[in-house]
Amino acid sequence: MSDDETGPARNAAGPTAEPITPSAPESFGLVQVWWGNGKGKTTAALGMATRAVGHGYRVHLLQFMKGGTGTVEDVRGEYNAIAALPGFSYENAGHYGWHGFMDGSDDDEHQARAEGALERAHEILAGSAAADLSEPLAADGPPEDGVNMLVVDEILYAANRGLVDPGDVVELVESKPEDLELVLTGGHEEPGYVVDHADLVTEVRKQKHPLDAGYPARKGTEY
Repeated sequence: MSDDETGPARNAAGPTAEPITPSAPESFGLVQVWWGNGKGKTTAALGMATRAVGHGYRVHLLQFMKGGTGTVEDVRGEYNAIAALPGFSYENAGHYGWHGFMDGSDDDEHQARAEGALERAHEILAGSAAADLSEPLAADGPPEDGVNMLVVDEILYAANRGLVDPGDVVELVESKPEDLELVLTGGHEEPGYVVDHADLVTEVRKQKHPLDAGYPARKGTEY
């Protein structure tokens, strides 16, 4: 039988890896929301971002929270992995410690950093709007020169905590370039203010969590 009759020939050994070369996505441009009280929101977003990078797309991770704490190291495993991938970059605007967890950090400083992260997100979106996203973007270019996917991690948690206004989150979504994929994560409370502006909304629900049984955050799973 010919390939036309059986479909394209497949490698008997299974999928193979190919060199990553800059490429432009054909169908990006949606807004995704990942929220809920379960573990896995950032993990899911990072997995998807890694998939995009594997196709040669330019991705940036901007974290509103997830600074270090007394039980979690400053350097997280994902930062090391991101640094090793062409076309993937990150920055963490969060204060040391988590807001609302009696970590001794100052509320005003948390808010100032969250507001700074919001400004940074707008800067990256504006740069992406000025770029030609129908053409491949340089893998080593700064995110303000344009990205295909922007993951704004824990922005919904920051809104839940009153560090940024929910209306500012909506404004961020509305300022998104047409061809950029925007991913918002975080928060245990449903972000009703942004649901109608999103194309994908996933609630990550907790059934059991080792933290509830007294296990600390574990290196390689939580950070």
